[in-house]
Amino acid sequence: MLELVTVATITILAVISPGADFAMVTRNSMVISRRAGVLTAVGISMGVLVHVAYSLLGVGLVISRSEMLFGLIKYLGAAYLVWLGVGMLRARPAEPGAATLPPLSDFGALRRGFLTNATNPKTTLFVVSLFTQVVSPRTPLPVQLGYGAFMSLAHLAWFVLVALAFSSVPAQRVVASARHHVERGIGGVLVCLGLTLALASLRQA
Repeated sequence: MLELVTVATITILAVISPGADFAMVTRNSMVISRRAGVLTAVGISMGVLVHVAYSLLGVGLVISRSEMLFGLIKYLGAAYLVWLGVGMLRARPAEPGAATLPPLSDFGALRRGFLTNATNPKTTLFVVSLFTQVVSPRTPLPVQLGYGAFMSLAHLAWFVLVALAFSSVPAQRVVASARHHVERGIGGVLVCLGLTLALASLRQA
């Protein structure tokens, strides 16, 4: 019971802590569409399963004990964030009468959400730490699979709520005349997150 409560508590705290995943869902919901935001949330929940899968296979233990491997994961995550952010910083004002940016395909929204969390060092550390430090090796595999499913569903539920909130009518009214500023602001946040992550990794090397 203690293990279950610990896993649930840490998962909820990790899910609601702001990060690249929150920024991406917010951006897609506010400046593109509610559908794009929700599909990004689905992609994020799928990205969590990548970390769960390799943790269950024992790779998470290798990552937790290898500074070089975890450092590489951080650099890849940082590069992806900077790449996304730079693209957003180049956003231009919409044409007169245009309500949103050009639509993002369903697959594109899923892919962005998936890659954001599959390359997210915060998610890597969170999932790996749970499976190597909290979940006992004696915990039955079906229970461990249940933990993984809960982690993924918790991300899905939270970020769908975020998508619904930031694509609501009041939110759309706020950004109606300044979508490109919102886009650039979120892009700047992603670039800063990526650079901060890369610099922190360099200091630890």
